[in-house]
Amino acid sequence: MQDITQQRCHNHMLREAAARCPECDLFFCRECITEHEDKVLCAACLGKKREPAIQSYDRYQWMFRLGHFSLGILILYIFFYYLGQILLSFPSSFHEGTLWQSGWWTGS
Repeated sequence: MQDITQQRCHNHMLREAAARCPECDLFFCRECITEHEDKVLCAACLGKKREPAIQSYDRYQWMFRLGHFSLGILILYIFFYYLGQILLSFPSSFHEGTLWQSGWWTGS
């Protein structure tokens, strides 16, 4: 096997390799590698390590959406309930329309 100083980046063939990914055993330049949990990994291997966390979120995502939907329905129900209570507290003459016929706004 050749020394790392003689290797080239897997993504950029004109650049000298700076590290070797322990997961896929390919060589990469400084721009193509990242350090994660004290390991130097390429972007593809880092993405593979992230997938299980994303999948567990997707598994429970429907429960979060159902909870948000239920909370929204509950808030709307409470809003319209209290709006109805406020309207019921008005005098019956307001509901029948006789209040508007009395001319209370003109001073007559």
